[in-house]
Amino acid sequence: MVSIASTRGHQNVSMLGIGAYRPKRLISNDELCEVLDSSDEWIYERSGIRNRRWISGDESSRQMAVAASERAIQSSGIDRAEIGAVILATSTWKTLVPHGAPIVAHDLGMNGVAAFDITAGCAGFGYGLSVAADHIRAGSAKYVLVIGVETMSLGLDPTDRGTGFIFGDGAGAVVVGPSEENGISPTVWGSDGENSTAISQEYDLVEYMDRAERLQGTGSTDEKVGRLVIRMDGQRVFRWAAITLPKALRSVIESSGVSAEDIDVFIPHQANGRINDLMKKNLGLGEGVPVANDIENTGNTSAASIPLAIEEMLVTGKAKGGQIALLLGFGAGLSYAGQVVKLPPAPVEPSF
Repeated sequence: MVSIASTRGHQNVSMLGIGAYRPKRLISNDELCEVLDSSDEWIYERSGIRNRRWISGDESSRQMAVAASERAIQSSGIDRAEIGAVILATSTWKTLVPHGAPIVAHDLGMNGVAAFDITAGCAGFGYGLSVAADHIRAGSAKYVLVIGVETMSLGLDPTDRGTGFIFGDGAGAVVVGPSEENGISPTVWGSDGENSTAISQEYDLVEYMDRAERLQGTGSTDEKVGRLVIRMDGQRVFRWAAITLPKALRSVIESSGVSAEDIDVFIPHQANGRINDLMKKNLGLGEGVPVANDIENTGNTSAASIPLAIEEMLVTGKAKGGQIALLLGFGAGLSYAGQVVKLPPAPVEPSF
């Protein structure tokens, strides 16, 4: 009988280093309201957002992903030659072909490693972290670089009162690898395709390309194809979140082997400050447990949201490396993914 070889890696896995990049341009609510029919008070009361960062100049998804990754590798102390895979979580990379991860790996001097993208909306980082941990446990790689990067501003209609004020740009990255004690719990994840259109593009890629070809056929240089603009049915998303997320959070804690009393920090996806505070209350977490609030000055950065929020809490001292954190990403898909983790050390080079 022919025996096919298998691999076995390290069962205890942790985030060993973190890095982030925040665009230089800061957009306040007042500046946004020059084109959006709203006010600073209205936006903050409903979302918890005061400012967000948008790319400008030579900033791009590629540049931000590389910058955040360089900082994560530096903070981890791991030789990049030992990193065997790069996972890029994003919904806003400018091309489907080529996908982004191989390009980022090349820019980091790691050409040749396994490199692939994950598109799971705001849950993308949680999906990437799960895949990375399982790669290491299976022996597919010793160290994995996980990146969340988004340029959400490029798909915004700034006059849309439902989405125009919500989103920002940025990148966060972590190096995942073996550790003496396990630092990443089993992932609780899922999706609801029945309600997937609650967050969507204005039209799909085939329609977009077909429209471009029709316009090009006119010979006109004045007509523009437009952009894949993001639209959201906020009430529909809220109803889904109200039912799905409490169950998901309880399942994350139950499967992690820790209790709610063991949670030191709560770091949910930065979608809405009020929703995050409500989730903490419903979970029964202690009054002294800090909740990430990076959304106030960064906005909703989709797949980059959780690593950016982790970095902000470590840099400001709201959290410390080694503490137990509850993570939950949720959004487009509609998808979610959550883990209990041990936080990595504070970054060597902060993003702000």
